[in-house]
Amino acid sequence: MGAPVTVTVFSDVLCVWAYVAQARIEEVKARFGDDVRIDYRFFSVFGDARSKIATTWKDRGGAEGYRDHVLDIARRFPHVAVHPDIWVATQPASSASPHLFLAALRDQDGNAFERVLWEFRRAFFDEGRDIGRRDVQEAIAVRAGVDLAAIDGAIQSGTAFARLEGDVQEAARFRIEGSPTIVLNEGRQKLYGNVGFRVIEANIAELLRDPRPGEASWC
Repeated sequence: MGAPVTVTVFSDVLCVWAYVAQARIEEVKARFGDDVRIDYRFFSVFGDARSKIATTWKDRGGAEGYRDHVLDIARRFPHVAVHPDIWVATQPASSASPHLFLAALRDQDGNAFERVLWEFRRAFFDEGRDIGRRDVQEAIAVRAGVDLAAIDGAIQSGTAFARLEGDVQEAARFRIEGSPTIVLNEGRQKLYGNVGFRVIEANIAELLRDPRPGEASWC
């Protein structure tokens, strides 16, 4: 068996499309098993969430208009649940805070990282909780069995910040434009936005069939 295919996933934890797409990543893991390696990266779309919504949706109903937009998306995907007052009753200040917490966990325990990443998303979109708050992040992590001392250590030492900066540099290298984006084949293949599982599956299957990177260029 050859080396696994690396599937790099750039996303913002507050992005509804990334919330929807998480089920497809889980299906990739179930379908391909050890033949793939999921490399989670963060790409900031809601770094200043409140200003983004206030500015972008200023002439389209503000927070209420954006809420309706998110709810409309969610209705198309019955596998996800969204709180009826999403982005209205609760508006996290920034996705940078949960990204930092998750970056502190990512290299320590991959399984716990994936659990907490999903629980952060579910807590915000389904339960309407403010996952930008450190106390909410810690409560979710404790429930998932995470060692908070290790998280604090990674943040205090600067390691978690370095991990996030690495994500920024990788996003620039691959010219990532939004969330979610799946990157394959050393950046030669990018699947951005609401991409169906069969498309993702076909791209991975082809790389497993013939993983030679030179085959991607015919010139």
